[in-house]
Amino acid sequence: MDTDYWAVLADWERERWAYVPHQGVGPLSFGVDRHEAVTVMAGHDFAAEESEIERWSPERAQWRVRFRRAEAVGQRPAVTCYFVEGVGLTCVLVDGLRGPQVTCEGIRLIGRVPSELDAEMEAHALERGLGIRFSPTGDLGWPEFEFDRGAQRAGDAVVSWASFCHGGEIAGTSWDIAPAEVWRYW
Repeated sequence: MDTDYWAVLADWERERWAYVPHQGVGPLSFGVDRHEAVTVMAGHDFAAEESEIERWSPERAQWRVRFRRAEAVGQRPAVTCYFVEGVGLTCVLVDGLRGPQVTCEGIRLIGRVPSELDAEMEAHALERGLGIRFSPTGDLGWPEFEFDRGAQRAGDAVVSWASFCHGGEIAGTSWDIAPAEVWRYW
């Protein structure tokens, strides 16, 4: 039995990434094609697994690229990216167990106890006069920052994950551009 499946990386073991709304997450920029993203992530020691997940027309398909640390073959992906042909990178999902630590407005978003993260996000929103919203899954978010966060199992506990989206001209919200599998992430 693989007892490491639910193991959560300690915060000090994670790479540090920043999220800049409408621009990118860590080394990934919204709009880049999947081949560029694979090259960029290889420079950070991530191996890629690419698959087409949906074809909307002969010239437009949606792709998933899962990134794992090169030494973590067989473990769950740390980062999953979604691309639309002709548009580029539209969504980055960062795993709560294995993903890099992503900060937004100075708040650590990944691998946290969801209720503690919600309290910090709510206090930050009130302090700065930002709006808050709850996603259809009940998770707290800041509407103008185009990211959603959720919770995933970590053994007998749960930790936070986040998806960062930029739909550009083809979608109005993260719920319009992220594939359905993002909302079922565990």
